[in-house]
Amino acid sequence: MDVTIIGGADGPTSVFLAGEVDTGWFNLTGLIFMVLLLAPNLFYAIKFRGAKNACTNKTFCVLEQVGRYMSMFLMIFNIGIAEFGFSGVGTWMGYFIGNAVLLLVYWVMWILYFRKQRLWVSMALAILPTGIFLLSGIMMRHILLIISAVIFGIGHCYVTYQNAKKQK
Repeated sequence: MDVTIIGGADGPTSVFLAGEVDTGWFNLTGLIFMVLLLAPNLFYAIKFRGAKNACTNKTFCVLEQVGRYMSMFLMIFNIGIAEFGFSGVGTWMGYFIGNAVLLLVYWVMWILYFRKQRLWVSMALAILPTGIFLLSGIMMRHILLIISAVIFGIGHCYVTYQNAKKQK
């Protein structure tokens, strides 16, 4: 007789997955994703020390920063406003695997960027973190994270495009 508890998983796996689905106020998985997302940016800051932001549109620069910090904060901390959590183990797995794949592609894009700065790579580096924030917001049913991801995406894509254009 085969007894399954959650989504066809065995007992110990079900207990692990159930614990991951209910993150409480602090999302450790979100923190790990944020550290992995920020790591290549630290290398960029070291390699291109003193690089200036070529975007002069203050509105988009503010949108980018507000969206960035809101998204990063909401990926890690659950504040209890407009968030409903994972609907089940399947959505948690989609969140985890989807973000892992997006992070892997993001790191590959950074490797390409460090070799040669191209507009399409720069834009991929703007779109991928937006995708991570959006995927996380959708899977966690976290409305504020979705909104902040959209704000970040609009600002970050515009600012990145302006910077990439001026590098040529």
